[in-house]
Amino acid sequence: MKPVILLPLAYAADRIAGDPEWFPHPVRLIGHAISQGETMLRYDGEGDRVALAKGATLALAVVASSYCLSAAAIELARRRSAVLGSFVEVLLAWTCLAARNLEQEATSVADALTTGDLPCARTRLARIVGRDTASLDECEISRAVIETLAESASDGVVAPMFYMALGGVPLAMAYKAVNTLDSMIGHADARYLYFGKFAARLDDAANLLPARLTALAIAMASPAPKRALDIWHRDGYKHKSPNAGQPEAAISGALAVRLGGANTYAGELIESPVMGAEFIAPNLDSARRAIRLTTAASLLGLAAAMLLAAGAARRCAR
Repeated sequence: MKPVILLPLAYAADRIAGDPEWFPHPVRLIGHAISQGETMLRYDGEGDRVALAKGATLALAVVASSYCLSAAAIELARRRSAVLGSFVEVLLAWTCLAARNLEQEATSVADALTTGDLPCARTRLARIVGRDTASLDECEISRAVIETLAESASDGVVAPMFYMALGGVPLAMAYKAVNTLDSMIGHADARYLYFGKFAARLDDAANLLPARLTALAIAMASPAPKRALDIWHRDGYKHKSPNAGQPEAAISGALAVRLGGANTYAGELIESPVMGAEFIAPNLDSARRAIRLTTAASLLGLAAAMLLAAGAARRCAR
């Protein structure tokens, strides 16, 4: 199926069905493969170079397997019938996107804040962020929602569509493998500093363009695009990640709210750069506006991906 047709079908399927927890999501299978691979490869006392080589081997194997298995599943179904092949392709494409799930999870946090139920808001927030949430107030919960919406709009929506436009479902699934590897082993702590270094750098490379496309989409969907672009260009590179700061800075300018600052992870206080320092602190209203803004940005991302797919198809036809 041509990506220009596949993309809107996958996006529509995601908007309708979301990410039901009962469904055997490929990302969960990828995560299981990563866990099993780490268990098989690692042992106590291994050197840094050995850990680096093993981590790179695991990352390459998981990414290649994700690409090949998804391509094989589509081809096997297509051999049975064209209809079945198209169904499997759309089904797998749907699982690469997370627009509705992202919106639902963020909305559930905002709804809890609306009723004044901070414990519920913290519990719901913990489903979508890695930071400690047990002591966060409304301002910090709202900030976490906005920052997560911005970053996840890239990782969970725009980037998969970008790679789907370039190489169909197999390339999008390979990207999801890269992203999952980074979330599981791409940490700079003692355990994963070397074992996860290759996965982390691979994720940086894979998100280089999608993160900036997401920032641009957020700015274009904003009621104040110039302000969003200005803050993006000024603060986007303050973040320690070459990519995460791009959409976060754009949404800071779009909403005129201050993002970044201190976060606690597993009891450890980590300082992150402040974006939009001149703006007010986030609140419930800005969190709800962020949900609407990232939904609009995802639609712009879909349109851009379809244009990219159409352009690639024309070049191939020459």
